[in-house]
Amino acid sequence: MFKHLINIFIGLSLFTTFVNSAEKPLIVGMELQYPPFEMSDKDGTPSGVSVDLAKALGKYLGREVKIENIAWDGLIPSLKTGKIDLIISSMTITDERQKTIDFSIPYAQTNLAILTNKTSGVKSIEELNQKGKKIAVKKGTTGHIYANQYLKNANLLVFDKENAAVLEVIQGKADGFLYDQLTIYKNWANHKETTVALLKPFQENPEYWGMAIKKGNDELRERVNAFIKQAKSDGTFDALSKKYLTEARATFDKLGIPFFF
Repeated sequence: MFKHLINIFIGLSLFTTFVNSAEKPLIVGMELQYPPFEMSDKDGTPSGVSVDLAKALGKYLGREVKIENIAWDGLIPSLKTGKIDLIISSMTITDERQKTIDFSIPYAQTNLAILTNKTSGVKSIEELNQKGKKIAVKKGTTGHIYANQYLKNANLLVFDKENAAVLEVIQGKADGFLYDQLTIYKNWANHKETTVALLKPFQENPEYWGMAIKKGNDELRERVNAFIKQAKSDGTFDALSKKYLTEARATFDKLGIPFFF
């Protein structure tokens, strides 16, 4: 009888552990500084494409979602130490990042583009790669990586914040700012009097965004991949485009540039 009660107790403990694990919130890291993908409402509530995408993923997994606002340089360390379960923060899949973290299948594609001052006369990436030219980049981004690798004739101005780099262009202190196409489009739309957006791709291959997952967490990665495939086929990404990116998509279509989703 006593042995039977012990077995029941063990069974209940295992069941409780399973339930608690299943109900554990999915902690998603993102830097809420990149509208319309990652941002905050006036009351500080996380919002944007990536936030909605995270919530849809949570619904698919049957888990509550908790958003952690983390500075860009801290996202990957937070993932590696287990502070967060995954990153959904417009993060490009790169060989260097894949050395220490895993990625889902791509859910979006983009290219680098250029924001330049109207007075600079710059019309191409080649014209930026000249002695005396100043290029603003955000630290750790693919724009920073690209400029380091391919634009060695120019002078790089490295900033921690996107808006600081954009301000350099607006004020004519930098000849160009490198970032993804949508960011460049957004900043041009906000500063049409002083800037020009060069949106057509200049890289050989597009960049792909993925959801970053801690190495070895294959079960979560496989479930995230299944969610992305379903979201692409069931209209989830189209709905996000219509909600947040209508004007940008129209501009990209007009220029014949492939859109994110």
